[in-house]
Amino acid sequence: MPETTEPQDHAATTDLETDRTVETTRDLIRIDTTNYGEGRSKGETEAADYLRARLERLGLRVDTFEPEPRRTSIVARVEGRDRSKPALVVHGHTDVVPADPSTWSVDPFAAEVRDGLLWGRGAVDMKNMDAMIITALEDILGAGEQPERDLVIAYFADEENGGVYGANALVKAHPEWFEGATEAISEVGGYSITIGDSRAYLLQTGEKAMMWIKLHARGNSAHGSRVIPADDNVVTRLAKAVAEIGSREWPVKLNRTTETMVAAIAEILGVDPVHTDPETIVLGTGRSAGFLTASLRTTANPTRLDAGYKHNVIPESATVAIDVRPFPGEEDAILDEIRRLAGDGIELEVTWRDIGTEAEPDSPLMRAAAASLHRHDPGAPLIPYFLPAGTDNKSLSKLGITGYGFAPLKLPADLDFPGMFHGVDERVPLDALVFGREVLKDFLRTY
Repeated sequence: MPETTEPQDHAATTDLETDRTVETTRDLIRIDTTNYGEGRSKGETEAADYLRARLERLGLRVDTFEPEPRRTSIVARVEGRDRSKPALVVHGHTDVVPADPSTWSVDPFAAEVRDGLLWGRGAVDMKNMDAMIITALEDILGAGEQPERDLVIAYFADEENGGVYGANALVKAHPEWFEGATEAISEVGGYSITIGDSRAYLLQTGEKAMMWIKLHARGNSAHGSRVIPADDNVVTRLAKAVAEIGSREWPVKLNRTTETMVAAIAEILGVDPVHTDPETIVLGTGRSAGFLTASLRTTANPTRLDAGYKHNVIPESATVAIDVRPFPGEEDAILDEIRRLAGDGIELEVTWRDIGTEAEPDSPLMRAAAASLHRHDPGAPLIPYFLPAGTDNKSLSKLGITGYGFAPLKLPADLDFPGMFHGVDERVPLDALVFGREVLKDFLRTY
């Protein structure tokens, strides 16, 4: 069962339901953009058309990229007050991972409001930020104002598949659409966590590399009643490899971002980071520890098994998919270790590989993001962190654009927000969406 939240005032909730950012998020959730991976998707065209119409109503020219039918990305440029400053890319993705309705408390695509929260696939990842971007922009331009610098507004397809038909392909085909841009902001940062009695905000300044691999075991099929040596049964052989890899405890590793993160968390907790190990410190963040502990070490998680076609037939092949997230620069060494763990008779195939990134935690952009947050939530500590997952910032980095995660949300202490990325009963507080738009608007006006 999902965790409970404090009862909401009905009148206040009703008022929030009519807020434009809330309504926009609901509209986007109701457009089913499920991405099954490996090229299978319901497509992002309807979501792109919805956002294109909003951008065009602001008088902006919108460029469209569609490398495959219905895999639609859009890009628009907004002129800033000071065009001598480098442009900033503000981007989101419109696809979502699949949702099994039988496991949810609500229809994943109905965008139901319950208990002061908006429920639905994409409420967290990341149609909330998509809505915050467009409504913040409408507020700025609608008031006859301009952002501080040029903005490149991008809504990408296929992020949940590594951007094969989205950002990864677009930056190769149209690098000119991002001309003059040196920095970018997007998802999985800027949201609050509660550490003890203190609210703090995580600002994402880097992310791990990404490798999606498959392990294959091959052999001869046989009748299921026979006596078969373990190494001759491909399921048994592959299962041993999966168990070795899945149970591997990868060592803790600190870089400049995680060192800063651990020190900031230790200060809030009132512990000595010199005499307390980093993982213990991060575990002190409670509900947020699931994401943050993963930023301290490589992860290699088996995610899908495929073998056999009948109960009484020993198959001739078996395959497992493994999601590997190493630190930047360690990809080849991690692959070598996985081959060693898998053992003889197992083939390793890399189906997708992308780079990791790391930005300066104490950069002008970070200081501006902190200032905008503090104008709306004074005194809350800011913590840079290293994302264990990945975003479309990977693709933009190939154009020399430094990426950050800044999708600001002020969240209640009892909401396991990080746990809802790709999870069941994804939901976001209505007032957090309004807070996020206001902070983002402040940031775009001033940075």
